[in-house]
Amino acid sequence: MKVVAFNGSPRKNGNTSLLVNYVFEELKKEGIDTEMVQVGGKMLRGCTACYQCYENKDKRCVIDGDEVNQYIEKMIEADGIILASPVYFTDVTAEMKALIDRAGFVTRGNGSLLARKVGASVVAVRRGGQLHTFDTLNHFFLISQMIVPGSVYWNFGIGRNIGDVHQDEEGVKTMKTLGQNMAWLLKKINV
Repeated sequence: MKVVAFNGSPRKNGNTSLLVNYVFEELKKEGIDTEMVQVGGKMLRGCTACYQCYENKDKRCVIDGDEVNQYIEKMIEADGIILASPVYFTDVTAEMKALIDRAGFVTRGNGSLLARKVGASVVAVRRGGQLHTFDTLNHFFLISQMIVPGSVYWNFGIGRNIGDVHQDEEGVKTMKTLGQNMAWLLKKINV
């Protein structure tokens, strides 16, 4: 089994990836492979709602020149998906939004390719906007017919400077529990 996390932060090794790594630690303890894909900081175009993916049925977005189709392939191949983003003006980063929109159109237009996979969101926040960001990420999973495990609190960690999330004991516990619950669910589904 494999879980792929898409890091929407332009800071490759920032608080968002640090939080995902707490989830990964628990998944690895259960023998589940993990991969972090850097999305933030890449030049990703938004969806144009052209519906060519619905017509072509080739599991690809017709917009070329960026890495979104590679990301979609990774989503299709994975058993579990983590979408991770810092809070940018009370929502996900622009790169994460582009990925959500384009991957959502392609996977839904090609027969709900993500249905019954496990999906989890991870949010890094300095002060506020985390619930809206969390909600944006989870809406992608729910409309994709994915199964979303819970944790002991909503999946966010608090920190401003890189590394500050390590001091958020409740956030760390939330990520570890999320990893444990995600592993449990993946094993139940993939019996």
